[in-house]
Amino acid sequence: MKKLQLILAFLFCCCTTNAQQPPPFYDDIQAFKEQDKDSMPPKDAILFVGSSSFTMWKDVQDYFPKHTILNRGFGGSTLQDVIRYANAVITPYHAKQVVIYCGENDVAYSDETTAQMVLDRFKSLFKIIRDDNPAVPVAFVSLKPSPSRQHLWPVMKEANRLIKKYLAGKRKTAFIDVWPKMFNKDGTIMKDIFIEDNLHMNAKGYRIWQKAILPHLVK
Repeated sequence: MKKLQLILAFLFCCCTTNAQQPPPFYDDIQAFKEQDKDSMPPKDAILFVGSSSFTMWKDVQDYFPKHTILNRGFGGSTLQDVIRYANAVITPYHAKQVVIYCGENDVAYSDETTAQMVLDRFKSLFKIIRDDNPAVPVAFVSLKPSPSRQHLWPVMKEANRLIKKYLAGKRKTAFIDVWPKMFNKDGTIMKDIFIEDNLHMNAKGYRIWQKAILPHLVK
């Protein structure tokens, strides 16, 4: 009897501990909320949202001085994470445009993630955005060819193709294809646009993105 009680007590503690674990990126989202308490961003900003390629673009405003940019990229998020926190990182800001970079981690974190699954997740996120504001322009930055994830390129390229096709049938949207712009003329990937991890970009890489994104930003 005593042994059974100990087992039950152990299981209760495990369940309680698990119940107290916050969801992924909870701290990042709370940090955004604290920033907003101090100073709520303007409603006419262009919202950049998604994963670490935006998270690490700390000086993104400097690249687009004629636009007001609000960066809400967080951690190494997936599309599922952005969907989970959409009511915190998208809908409160009433942005005049939403620019998304996300989906690369969806493929990288699970071998079972297909290009169709990435598309389906993007469609869910797109619906959330448009249900909240049917008129807001939405731009999607294509998944990039990270050298450290070269084995995943076929799935990423197919995800890009599917999302591009999907957005072609939607009004006020743009598919910003950065993929080919990150290769040399001989077809090799530009190694000098990435930092040491061969995943995230340096300033040279972001300048490539700047040139690709700028023409699609609303005035």
